[in-house]
Amino acid sequence: MKKSHLILFGLLLSFTVNATNDIPRPEYPRPQFERTEWINLNGTWTYEFDLSNSGKNRKLFEAKSFNNTITVPFCPESKLSGVSYTDFINQMWYQRSLSIPAEWQGKKILLNFGAVDYFAEIFIDGEFVGNHCGGSSSFSIDLTRSVKPGQTHNLVVFVIDDIRSGAQAVGKQSPQVSSFACFYTRVTGIWQTVWLEAVSPYGLKAVETRPDIDGEQLFITPEFYQSSNDKTMEIILSDGNRQVAQKTVKCINGSNLVIPIKKMKLWSPEDPFLYDITYRIKDEKGKVIDEVKSYTGMRKVHTSNGMIYLNNEPYFQRLVLNQGYYPDGIWTAPSDEALKNDILLCKAAGFNGARLHQKVFEERFHYWADKLGFITWGESANWGMNISNEIASRNFLSEWTEILIRDRNHPSIITWTPFNQPSVNMFPSTFVRLISDTYRLTKAIDPTRLVNDIAGDIHFTTDIWNFRNYESDPTRFSLRLKSDNNYQHNQPLFVGEFGGVVWAEGQERNNSWGYGDMLTNEEGFYERLESYINAILFANNITGFCYTQFTDIEQEKNGIYYYDRRPKLNMERIKAIFEKIPSRPQKEKKE
Repeated sequence: MKKSHLILFGLLLSFTVNATNDIPRPEYPRPQFERTEWINLNGTWTYEFDLSNSGKNRKLFEAKSFNNTITVPFCPESKLSGVSYTDFINQMWYQRSLSIPAEWQGKKILLNFGAVDYFAEIFIDGEFVGNHCGGSSSFSIDLTRSVKPGQTHNLVVFVIDDIRSGAQAVGKQSPQVSSFACFYTRVTGIWQTVWLEAVSPYGLKAVETRPDIDGEQLFITPEFYQSSNDKTMEIILSDGNRQVAQKTVKCINGSNLVIPIKKMKLWSPEDPFLYDITYRIKDEKGKVIDEVKSYTGMRKVHTSNGMIYLNNEPYFQRLVLNQGYYPDGIWTAPSDEALKNDILLCKAAGFNGARLHQKVFEERFHYWADKLGFITWGESANWGMNISNEIASRNFLSEWTEILIRDRNHPSIITWTPFNQPSVNMFPSTFVRLISDTYRLTKAIDPTRLVNDIAGDIHFTTDIWNFRNYESDPTRFSLRLKSDNNYQHNQPLFVGEFGGVVWAEGQERNNSWGYGDMLTNEEGFYERLESYINAILFANNITGFCYTQFTDIEQEKNGIYYYDRRPKLNMERIKAIFEKIPSRPQKEKKE
């Protein structure tokens, strides 16, 4: 193995960082809204599959335990769950006990789920306490009236996940028993961290931050569990140990606060500076009753005259398609360090960002993208929806709303992509309406980012004219770039997907899937890749690209890394090829 390969492979050693921990994925799951009083509920739960749909008749919501055990937050299809059951699981039940600390008396007690695929019902001591619909969005259940501090209670979670119903978004989960082509192992039930949290009844429920780099200010819109004229919120903006700004306001919902920032530092992939934010809620006597740690990045993204701008300068995006699958955890990264290393591996290959494809990534990934300087396009897992089904549309809009609200404060996300290319030629009116409604909804919730309505070759309402080009022949690839200039309203032209070159060695070549013919030698791969990049470079009007893809996934062998993140090729050469197109235009030197 080459020296460069050894260096990159060294990054992978930390994937097993949590192997000696009693609790898997022990880190706080919401790094942009962090409290100190919380309990991680990951670890061993009991479970039962309900393949006959008889669990409610058997009153399984009252069960004190089930016969089988599973390691949460890993889905039952994954190896890390300890189950590895990969057939269809339309329904299942989870159980564990909850011990509520006595010192949480007088506080709101929240049960938080990072994500449960797809529909979840929550029971405490046999009583229904709440539900949630949506396999990719986070949610909280208020347990305050159902539990008592100092006591132990029984938690049961019932899950329904019918990916063949057409009524839900499933992404790349296989609708057949086994994986095939670009469809992979399914994900059922809990697949992100579960945790308990104690919060003041007057605590901070959520906050929206909107940077304004032109006005050198930060807009903050807080939401409290209860408004109060008697309570105050102190906001402290810091640069390391140096306080940059401070503001104290009444705890009233609907306030739009302005924080001036002098000598403002900007966030960019080249310099990912982040300001720390502390929110403190104080009672009438000045006692702190709630404290939340957060951060923000000051940056701006917009389009003008067919260009995409970052911080008021043209910025060329060299993205890679990242589907966020792991051999042992499926949708769930084995460790927090694995999320970080995925970004480092992408940067080592010459990418300055990623299109997060057909999966909503967990918040810890966005944290590392913010911290390391890695731009992303956020995308739903819309495949699997029947695009003419109005119930599917209703389910999608509510889930997409939750996704936007959860992730809109992350500076690394610069574009929203609600939909990937539907596999149909005719579009029913319900789908066209859904596209338009989703665009307007996205802009209403987050007007600061670009919206690419459909990642594919057709658009209805969009800020970016994105198209795919999987021509394997370099000449035809170049001609296709010119023929796809049929965009409207002077929108930026973006090569949304290209490459997908199948490259594998030895046994990896068997049963491989990808785009175009399989190359037989390494040098041929570099030559073809460089021909693609040269064509994009000389096209002049292309504002960015997304290369398919980051890693192999199961039978799909078109990644630049193997599924286990080992490098396939000389990454210095790969990096040099992709970086032939600089992120920012090179300025002419003055004589």
